[in-house]
Amino acid sequence: MTTALRTITYNNSLITPVHTAVTGRARYKVRGLYSNKALKKYLESQLLQHKAIVRAICNCSTGNILVLYHPNFGQNAIAGLIQKIVSDFSRSNVGYIDCTSYTVNKSTIPTQVVSEQKVKIASSTLVPVAGAVSALALCTLLVYTRGLDERVLLTIQKLHSPFFHNVMVGATLLGEGISLLLVSGLYGNWLLRHNRRQDANTLMVATFGGIGLNCILKLLFARSRPLLWDRIVEVSHHSFPSGHSMVSMVVYGYIAYTLAKQYPQYRNQISTLAVAVIMAIGFSRLYLGVHWLTDVTAGYAAGLVWLSACILFNAQSNPVKSLIPANYLVPELRGQFQN
Repeated sequence: MTTALRTITYNNSLITPVHTAVTGRARYKVRGLYSNKALKKYLESQLLQHKAIVRAICNCSTGNILVLYHPNFGQNAIAGLIQKIVSDFSRSNVGYIDCTSYTVNKSTIPTQVVSEQKVKIASSTLVPVAGAVSALALCTLLVYTRGLDERVLLTIQKLHSPFFHNVMVGATLLGEGISLLLVSGLYGNWLLRHNRRQDANTLMVATFGGIGLNCILKLLFARSRPLLWDRIVEVSHHSFPSGHSMVSMVVYGYIAYTLAKQYPQYRNQISTLAVAVIMAIGFSRLYLGVHWLTDVTAGYAAGLVWLSACILFNAQSNPVKSLIPANYLVPELRGQFQN
């Protein structure tokens, strides 16, 4: 039996369609995936490196894989990509799958760029972001005009205890300039080692730009810090807006954004953790009495605006690429799965 390049009929193929009726969502049975955790991890990691793939979940119990992908790409393209990854795995793991005879015409695998799709996805977040910024700005205005800043801090002071002192000092350290620069540097290095140079560059721009913008705003407003009780931490510079709140929103927010791209299956957990860290940092500044509430809310608003600008910049300058076109012809593979 000879092998030939053709459209998918899945005869003697390493994958078989299970459900492909919904655009952007397909399920396939993968030959050799059953009870094979090594292939599961390899498939998921390789698929998520392609920006066409939104989510990939392998099930070793059923031998199936669920793939969510950008609608720009056809099911043949996704099927071809899965088949190519499985065949690559088989070559580096002799004894799993024997696919010794197949041919691929490399001229049929041009690079396809669909940056508009990625920009559209990033732009779709502008509505909730605009709503959040507006809410924070309105909250800042209402608290300031009604003179609630001092009342809020005196209410929080009632929570003071040695235990909470230690917790809040620890939380505020996460938002210190040195800590944020260290986190950015370490995470930027991780991005570079995973060939995500554009994400790493944007992180540096976001971090240093956020710090610089905060310094400018502090000099512009020149607001004094509260002096309602003896401070247990040293502070300097002006109060408005809170640098801890603003820059932590930028740094931890951008880290969450890039991690959610890399691990979309954990998007909710990543977002929840990022929000918790950012909120804890902001509250610690109030608990320690070094910022007014309006400093913190304004810092969040300014940080969110700068973070959104950096994410949009990243989306426009880092186009989505696929190694396969929508009309990719899949090579028919032959060989038997070996236990």
